[in-house]
Amino acid sequence: MVRKKQESNRIIIFDTTMRDGEQSPGASMNLSEKLRIAEVLEAMGVDIIEAGFPIASEGDFEAVNEIAKILKTATVCGLARSSKEDIDRCAEALKPSENRRIHTFISTSPLHMKFKLQMGPEEVHQAVIDSVKYARNFTDDVEWSPEDGSRTEHSFLCRTVESAIKYGAKTINIPDTVGYAIPEEFGALIAMLMNKVPNIDKARLSVHCHNDLGLAVANSLAAVKSGARQVECTINGLGERAGNAAMEEIVMALRTRSDSLPYHNNINTEHITKASRLVSTITGFSIQPNKAIVGANAFAHEAGIHQDGVLKNAQTYEIMTPESVGLTESKLVMGKHSGRHAFRQKLEELGYELGDNAVQDAFKRFKDLADLKKDIYDEDIIALVDDAVVRSNDRIQLVSLEVLCGTEHRPPSAKLRLNFDGDEKYSETTGDGPVDAIFTGIKELTSQSPKLQLYQVHAVTQGTDAQAEVTVRLEENGKTVNGKGADTDTMVASSKAYINALNKLLVKREKTAPAALSA
Repeated sequence: MVRKKQESNRIIIFDTTMRDGEQSPGASMNLSEKLRIAEVLEAMGVDIIEAGFPIASEGDFEAVNEIAKILKTATVCGLARSSKEDIDRCAEALKPSENRRIHTFISTSPLHMKFKLQMGPEEVHQAVIDSVKYARNFTDDVEWSPEDGSRTEHSFLCRTVESAIKYGAKTINIPDTVGYAIPEEFGALIAMLMNKVPNIDKARLSVHCHNDLGLAVANSLAAVKSGARQVECTINGLGERAGNAAMEEIVMALRTRSDSLPYHNNINTEHITKASRLVSTITGFSIQPNKAIVGANAFAHEAGIHQDGVLKNAQTYEIMTPESVGLTESKLVMGKHSGRHAFRQKLEELGYELGDNAVQDAFKRFKDLADLKKDIYDEDIIALVDDAVVRSNDRIQLVSLEVLCGTEHRPPSAKLRLNFDGDEKYSETTGDGPVDAIFTGIKELTSQSPKLQLYQVHAVTQGTDAQAEVTVRLEENGKTVNGKGADTDTMVASSKAYINALNKLLVKREKTAPAALSA
C-alpha cells in the first residue's frame, strides 16, 4: 500500500530540449551535440528524452535514431503528427531502442481546427483514433497530445482524450501551446479531465506548458497538484518564443517545497549546473544572470544585510544550497605548473568525462591559457573546454588572425587565415572597426553573407586578463543561429564565435522542418 502511494506521487520528467528547445530561433544542434546532451540527460535521471521530430529532416531522423542506440535507462521519444507518413518515419527512427515512445498530436481548439487544419471536429476526432491505433502497431508506449489543449472546448477535449486512451495511448499530454493559461484555470482543467474522462485511470496525465506569460512553471506545478504525473520541460527553459517550463525550476521547486508539493522524481539535481552550461554552450543562448537556479546571480548576495545573514546562517537567504544543483565555489586551483593528472581530476570535478585524446587537447589549451593568464578559475576551464568541444566538428576553422587598430591604424585591418573543408584560405580586409574587419574577411573567404543580428561580449571571470566570451547571432532567409567563442583576446573570441555560428548555419541549411511542429 505504501509503495503504491509512493508510485502515485512520482513525477515523470519528460525532457524536450532537443525537440521543442531546438525550435527556438538560433538553437540549432548537430548530431554530436545532441548525443552529448542525451548522455547528460540520462545521467541526470531524466525518464523520457524527446530526441527530435524524425519527419522534419534527415538530420532529425539521424539524431533520434542514433540516440535510440545509446540510451540505456531513459526512454527515447520521437514526435509525429497524425499522418501515417509521420508515424512510419518516427517508428523507423526509434527502432534501435527497446524503450521507445511515439508522441503523436493534432490540434483540437476551434481556432486551430478552423484556420490551421481546416478540418471539422468529427474529422479531427477520427484522426485521433486513427493515429493512436496506427502508432500502437510499432510500440506499446504511445503518447497523444491535443495541440492548443488549454483553449479547447472541454466537452471535445474530454471526448478526444477518452478515445485516445481507448485506442491505446498510455500517456495523455495536455499542452498550453501558446502559454495562455494561468495556474488556477490550468489546474482546474486537469482536475476536470481527472473527474470527467471515464477511462482516465488507464493513462498517465502529462502537461507541456509554454512561457509566453512567464507562467509555464507555475502552470505545470498547478497541474501536478491536480493530478498530472508527467511534466514536459527543457533545460534552461529553452524553446520557441518565450520558451518552455524550465526543468531545473520544476525539479528544485518539487525538492525545496516538498511540504506543499509532496511528490518525488528521479532527477539527480547535482547534475543541473552541468546540463545547463552544456545546453547554453551548444545553443549559444547565454543564461540571464538572474535566472532562477542556474543564473550567475542565483546564489550571489550583494546587499550588506543579506551577506551578514548568510555568513551567520546560509538559510537566512538561501532556500537551497549551491551544491544541491552542482554549483561549486570558484577557487584558484590551477596554474601554469599544474600537471596533467591534476588537470584531469579538475575536469572530473567539473563534470567532464573526456577521452584521452580530448583530455590531451584540453590540457594543451589549458597550458596555452596559463601562459597568458596568471590565475585560472573553474569558469576559465569550463569556457576553454566548452569552446573546444563546440568547434570540434566545424567545417570552417580559424588558423590565424592579426588585427591592426587604434588611433594610428585607420581604417582597422584584419589578416585572416581559415581552413574551409580542408583548404586554407587567406585574406586582408578593412572595416569600420576591428570586429567589422574580421567579419568582412570571414565573409570574403567563405562566400557567406548572413545578416548579423547580435554581437555580445562578456568576461568569463574578473580581472583585465579575463577570457572574453563572445556570442554572435546570424540570420539567413529566416533561419537564425547562435555561435560562441572564448579567448583572452576579444578579437580572437569574436572570430571564433562568428565562425561557430557560420558552421551551424551551414548545417541548418540542410534542415527543412515541416509546418505545425508544436504540441
